[in-house]
Amino acid sequence: MAADAFEETPPQSERLTGYDEAHLTTYLRLLDAEEEGADWREVARIVFGLDVDADPDRANRIHDSHLARARWMTEAGYRQLLKPGLR
Repeated sequence: MAADAFEETPPQSERLTGYDEAHLTTYLRLLDAEEEGADWREVARIVFGLDVDADPDRANRIHDSHLARARWMTEAGYRQLLKPGLR
């Protein structure tokens, strides 16, 4: 997936968003990579298609913000997936 398919940071809503639903696979990939201890730079290259060397600050911001949202999904957001009326 190309870097332009991603926002700089995902929405910071307490509700599940269309962006979250569109990026569920991305969130899972980020969580898997974290579990495996993968280097964030490699993850940013593979998952987001970013040139980490060209703009490491932006790449890190995109990676970290999406990983944080992925963690939120595991703590709270998943409940909204299970109960569509909450969206």
